[in-house]
Amino acid sequence: MNATRFHRAAVAVVGAAVLPLALSACSSDDGKDTKDSASSVAPQESESMADDAAGSSDQPFGSACASVPKNGAGSFDGMSKDPVATAASNNPDLSTLVTAVKKAGLVDTLNNAQNITVFAPTNDAFAKIPKADLDKVLNDKAMLTKILTYHVVGEKLAPAQLESGTFPTLEKSTLATKGSGEAFTVNDSAKVVCGNVPTANATVYIIDSVLMPKM
Repeated sequence: MNATRFHRAAVAVVGAAVLPLALSACSSDDGKDTKDSASSVAPQESESMADDAAGSSDQPFGSACASVPKNGAGSFDGMSKDPVATAASNNPDLSTLVTAVKKAGLVDTLNNAQNITVFAPTNDAFAKIPKADLDKVLNDKAMLTKILTYHVVGEKLAPAQLESGTFPTLEKSTLATKGSGEAFTVNDSAKVVCGNVPTANATVYIIDSVLMPKM
């Protein structure tokens, strides 16, 4: 994304509300191609593998996904129907992040944004920060806003884009990602523990460390 397009994306985030774009996760079809003759096994296996790969790329992945509720507002299906700040508030593992977003006054900003990616630190990620330092940040709105907007990219990122990429953030600097399969890191420090989570207006990658921009 060039500087002009990113600037426009950032302006859209802090400007007037826009209707969120609803997302729905796709599911793979694991039961196909089981009744055909031996003469066509090879091509059908290739097709099945391609379908599975395409399906899995649209699904949330990672070890921490197992703790997400199966039903209700905090489930993947429930989160996909709400804008990102609201969706995060329904996930108990993101309660510290939600508190920080509220303190920074960014709830409406994030909920009204369109087509963004949020790297969302877990409660355990915030717990890595010494309490005195965390309390200081939570009570400094300017610093808190800088840190939180550093976790937001002004476009939706698919897992394949995280394999090796540098992306401008709403904080106006960049973050870098790398990895493959279901193993990705951000800035060589934070690991994605549950990735590709859809919300109504954003894609969320839950991470195990808080990202820090240059102060």
